[in-house]
Amino acid sequence: MSHMKIVIIGAGFTGVQLAKRLIDEGNKVSVIDNSSEIVSNLQDTLDCDIRYADGNNLATLEEAGIASADAMVAVTESDEINMITCSLVDSVYPEILKIARVRNESYYLNTKETEKKIAGRFEGERRPLYGIDYMINPDVEAAEAIVNAVEHGVSDVMPLGEDDSADYELSKITVAKGSRLDGCAVKNIRNITDISIIVVLVEEKELVSFPTGDTEIHAGQTISVLSHKDDLQAVQELCGVKLTSIRKIVLLGIGKIGTMVAERLVQPKKKESFFSRLLGKKKTGSLQDFVIVDSDRELCDAAIEKFSNSVRVFQQDITDESFIEQEGLNRFDLCICATHNHELNLMVAAYFEVLGLKRTIALITNSAFTPIASKMGVDVPVPIRDTVVDSIMSHLRGKSVTEVHTVSNGEFEIIECDIPSGSAVIGKKLKDIARPGEFLMLLIKKPGAAKNELTNGDTYLNVGDHVTLAVRTGDQKILGYFSGKK
Repeated sequence: MSHMKIVIIGAGFTGVQLAKRLIDEGNKVSVIDNSSEIVSNLQDTLDCDIRYADGNNLATLEEAGIASADAMVAVTESDEINMITCSLVDSVYPEILKIARVRNESYYLNTKETEKKIAGRFEGERRPLYGIDYMINPDVEAAEAIVNAVEHGVSDVMPLGEDDSADYELSKITVAKGSRLDGCAVKNIRNITDISIIVVLVEEKELVSFPTGDTEIHAGQTISVLSHKDDLQAVQELCGVKLTSIRKIVLLGIGKIGTMVAERLVQPKKKESFFSRLLGKKKTGSLQDFVIVDSDRELCDAAIEKFSNSVRVFQQDITDESFIEQEGLNRFDLCICATHNHELNLMVAAYFEVLGLKRTIALITNSAFTPIASKMGVDVPVPIRDTVVDSIMSHLRGKSVTEVHTVSNGEFEIIECDIPSGSAVIGKKLKDIARPGEFLMLLIKKPGAAKNELTNGDTYLNVGDHVTLAVRTGDQKILGYFSGKK
């Protein structure tokens, strides 16, 4: 695959992780940051051009080679600097792809609304607002991941495909002892169930690999399974997962992310909320409760005003055992830990595990903490920084790539891409191009088709097909094989 030249403004955690992934793929990277200490520390850790300067300075950008760059990514701590830098570059180099991380939800939402309003007022091409081709909001990405987990019964589930075609999901499930999958070889799964599934990854003792037909699945292993969304419950039962209803939820943290999560789950506006839909179909007469806990008085007051009688709001220390016992929170069905203090999220999840509340969702810093989170009792860890890097990477992989998701602690990627003319796979069946252990092709959507379909050995590939692949992170050889780039 052809390599790119990318300029990154901001060398915080996200900027550094993005740079590392791009460098590992052979791209030429320049990083600019205005902290001398950060730049000094990175000199020996990043194999790329690193500059101590203000990134929103045109002279600095030109010294870093912006004129010949393919893309610029602005991920400083300031939304305004990120936006101004994109606008500056767009005014001089409009052809360069510009991506900005923007945390302020009002900027993010107002931009989307304005784009819709003016879309039909211009003939031909026009520049995007603020000169930003793609605006990434980490809080929105994280809130969506949390709500998605709740909607799937507190399961680590990734919908695949665009909204109108996301009928298939990749679920991460631990196989229970004595379940129907315990001791079953992958090639024999079709003999024990009528549902169509693909076992994508098998994880045991932090070793993750693509399975073969002869791979036996055993209790204690964590497997990533692709199935139709309507079959998720059947897949969980196949793995021996005991399903229980979610009737009582405690949400820790009512900042930006917590507020978005609460709005999606309980806000009783014009249409029925997800929470009422979820609980209304359960057994009648059971208690339905949604509790918000935060130590910040202003945030709590805002939540009380916003949600009225839909929730109960407490300004409290969540680690106060007397408060937990008094409100019976340890007997709730789910705790969502959504504060920006990720260490507190992990501690609370472990605390509730000891007190008897078994299901938790928690925001964590990045996927490196996933094994720790799992050991501390977190059912679904949401690595907020990884969601941002994944989103940015999906826009940097070329026009044929539409989505990139890292899975299994960042070791593997799920990539959605369109097959262009010139691809080496055109006119071939999947069984003729299979490379066991290197990649799996999971889904295909033919041009004009409304939905994705599961692939098999006889799946025929052609120009315009939208395919979903599982590959090892950074394996550009496989992606280049499908995209036609060397």
